[in-house]
Amino acid sequence: MPAGVPWTSYAKMVAASLLSMFAGAEVVHRYYRPDLTIPEIPPKPGELKTELLGLKEKEHKLQTSQQQKPQNTTMPRTL
Repeated sequence: MPAGVPWTSYAKMVAASLLSMFAGAEVVHRYYRPDLTIPEIPPKPGELKTELLGLKEKEHKLQTSQQQKPQNTTMPRTL
């Protein structure tokens, strides 16, 4: 086994790691309680609380500012 660890110690460590991982996942899911309901009709944009409205506004402002600026297709060469 790796680093000269006996099989029994290695198996105990793997079992303890798996047990603690599953126990931690159970605790987290009991604490946060994920919403597993599926709505019949998809929500309209802006109705979900998980949407980042500030990000959408920033993207909208960015798009409108890019539309207003003239597009410069040629770049001046500098030496």
